[in-house]
Amino acid sequence: MWSSDGYTLPHLDVPTAGEIVSGAKLASYLKSALTTLPHNLLLFLQDKLSIDDFTAYGGVYGNKGESVFVNLESALQASTPFVLPALAWTASDSVEEIFQRELGVPALTIAPSELDQLQLNTAQPSLLVIRLPYPTGSQAKEILRKNDETIGDVLTTLNARRVPYTAVYTGLSPSHVTEDTSMAWDSAGRSLLQTPTGSPVKLPVTFNNSEGKPCILLWADELNISNDDGKTFFDLGPLTFSGSVSLDGSFCNETFSKLVLNYENILGFQNLQLNFLMNKTFFPVSARNWSVMQEVQLNYGGQTAIFNASRGIYSPAEYSFHCQNVNSFNSPLLVPRNPPSVWRVFFTDFQ
Repeated sequence: MWSSDGYTLPHLDVPTAGEIVSGAKLASYLKSALTTLPHNLLLFLQDKLSIDDFTAYGGVYGNKGESVFVNLESALQASTPFVLPALAWTASDSVEEIFQRELGVPALTIAPSELDQLQLNTAQPSLLVIRLPYPTGSQAKEILRKNDETIGDVLTTLNARRVPYTAVYTGLSPSHVTEDTSMAWDSAGRSLLQTPTGSPVKLPVTFNNSEGKPCILLWADELNISNDDGKTFFDLGPLTFSGSVSLDGSFCNETFSKLVLNYENILGFQNLQLNFLMNKTFFPVSARNWSVMQEVQLNYGGQTAIFNASRGIYSPAEYSFHCQNVNSFNSPLLVPRNPPSVWRVFFTDFQ
């Protein structure tokens, strides 16, 4: 998201890496942005788009001459851009519907060639949707270059007419999805992302259902916990993935799962549990089952610290959730239920 020259984005909280938000959360970002930005909004809506496209075709490795996003990069450099988080597939509203609601006007889908004939009233909000294709295979680079030229032509037209604007470039769906090799929930369980070739093998924690099939898998680089407000952290990872941790108390069925990790003599506690509570929910909008982590619990000395997780930790049931940084204190995906709490958690490369 960016704007025409002379406008500045208000301060917006930077989304957590890997964050996927609800429609309401995306609407809150847009509402905040529109407090200072023009209400003539250009929505460049591509069939598919991912950050990987900018890595592959944006000349990010020092070869700027090969970039297919020349006009987009120029517009971003002349503005104060903001990278919006991804919209969850479970969102009941589309991106277009969210923008219509926030602006209070219907969307108008136009071809770039029609822009010259369009009379824009700068005193009234407008939502112009320019649809862009996305091919697969060898044509992707050239089509993305043509899409960038379209963006450049539209911006040039509005600048020439001195029409202030806010622009958003996004996709209807991801163009690159990291999939695992798992099948249906009830047939083969779930699989985690592949360990890079040559890396030391660290097997995930696996809990099997009553039929002996995997139903819960957990993998992380680190599982850090702290009971002194984050001054010092203890990494449970080495104990967890060495096979020495007990899973007593864990269970799973078709709709609910609980992974219980039992530890001894941790941070002065004779017994400590790290629990992950998850359920499987069918969302009619996406017509698929989603695995949603409801909460993470730390049981210690007869007490429990609870962290709500359902707002940010979920994925299609046949795939694994993966985030580089999951914590309870900095743009948290794990929100303490009863703050203030001295307990903090910080998981890295969490799946």
